[in-house]
Amino acid sequence: MKVIITGSTGMIGKGVLLECLDDSRVEEVLIVNRSSLGMEHPKLKEVLLKDFSNPSSIKDALKGYDVVYFCLGVSAGGMNEEDYTRITYGYTVYFAKAYKEVNPDGSFFYVSGTGTDSSEKGRMMWARVKGKTENDLLKMGFKNALMFRPGTIRPMRGIESRTALYQRIYNVMNPFWGFFEWVMQDNLTNTTLIGKAMINAAIHGSPKVHLENKDINQLASAS
Repeated sequence: MKVIITGSTGMIGKGVLLECLDDSRVEEVLIVNRSSLGMEHPKLKEVLLKDFSNPSSIKDALKGYDVVYFCLGVSAGGMNEEDYTRITYGYTVYFAKAYKEVNPDGSFFYVSGTGTDSSEKGRMMWARVKGKTENDLLKMGFKNALMFRPGTIRPMRGIESRTALYQRIYNVMNPFWGFFEWVMQDNLTNTTLIGKAMINAAIHGSPKVHLENKDINQLASAS
């Protein structure tokens, strides 16, 4: 299986990347980022895309890959709806269209978030925008389109969040993760489980289209 990962400089994308590099079922990984990750591995290729609103400029490099793990995203904090939509919706849909044009039988897995509003009519701006993004991806006719909606996420394997506030919270929580895992159980996932779930879903499929933490954890343990 050959996979494309966007957002591998971020917490979730980095976690997915590490699992793909370790999994023998994944033979090649193409990462697409705005800046170089600076990592080398026999499986790994990298393409830089400065402007995600124009992915057609790298369209030829996307050809021949089985699935996209679209992990690129930004926090809605401090952003207006127009700018958040331009990035969250625009970058995702533009990339999906460019990928599908050269891989008509390809699959697309999108990292959304718990609380995403599929009705597109709720009060939370970020939830509406992600809901519209999910809905339009599901209409594009991919072989397999899955919407990953992680909630509380534990970063594994030394991964840190690029959002300073989130990382400060993780630093405080670090000594207590064992307790949280015991108390929260299926309401908590981690970057390793997300990566394993994405790989398993690409190979075996998924009984659900919208995957919350519990579903992600179950997929990660599937053989």
